[in-house]
Amino acid sequence: MLKRIVLTAALAASAAGAQDRPVVAVVNYPLAWMAEQLGGDAVEVLFPVPEGQDPSFWRPGLSEIAAIQQAEVIALNGAGFAAWTTRTTLPRSRLIDTSAAFSDSYIATQSITHSHGADGEHSHEGTASYTWLDFNQAAQQARALAAMMEQRIPALRDTVTAALPDLVAELEALHAEAGTALAGLQGRTILATHPRYQYFARAYGLEIAAMEWEAGAMPTAAQWQDLEAKKQDTGARILIWEAEPPADALDMASDMGLRSLVFSPLAGRPQTGDFLAIMRHQIAALGDPG
Repeated sequence: MLKRIVLTAALAASAAGAQDRPVVAVVNYPLAWMAEQLGGDAVEVLFPVPEGQDPSFWRPGLSEIAAIQQAEVIALNGAGFAAWTTRTTLPRSRLIDTSAAFSDSYIATQSITHSHGADGEHSHEGTASYTWLDFNQAAQQARALAAMMEQRIPALRDTVTAALPDLVAELEALHAEAGTALAGLQGRTILATHPRYQYFARAYGLEIAAMEWEAGAMPTAAQWQDLEAKKQDTGARILIWEAEPPADALDMASDMGLRSLVFSPLAGRPQTGDFLAIMRHQIAALGDPG
């Protein structure tokens, strides 16, 4: 009984300690990763999107909104990412649009409406929103987030100021690595299962032709026909999957003469690994001529 009482007290103390930490609420995993790098154990990062749901189109419930509203910092991605943020009252003094500094270079997109798993029907309209896939832009987002954390959480100012140069250097190094690794793909069309890679393509000189496939699902017969037509039209030999597809899908793509690669944009938190390690691995795999 004594052991149980001690354990209960320890858990309660731990929970209380976590509650005492300042909270940074974010709308996607790249911003969560940045906040974690900047604040370390001294900050609690709130990223409430359930596993398996697309943060781009996830809609929080009342309890999630209440928790986000109480955060010291609320970090938005901008560029139309997480549309719920435009329909919810959030305290302006705590908001930071991390991509505002380069909003004049947003990429316009066509309006395409389709179904996407549990998130239901939605459209890709207006602006490409996966801004962090240009890693120089990601570094700018990190700077904006750091500035807001320093302003809103004075107790963390020294911690954030000390961590920011390393974080920016890592993202700038990733940008350089991507430019070198992917140089051999310039001038060749790459096919992608979903329109996520606009900033990635622009930053690294790639031509990426996207389709509208549900992430992780087996393509339909019509989709396979469309893929074959695009392959013939473009001469593409590489197919990027947004998420791991069924093994049969990989076999069918291989039979069509396509080299398949899973390149997650990492909008949601991965089950293992972190943003930097996963991106480095994916870039190396994409740039591998084999």
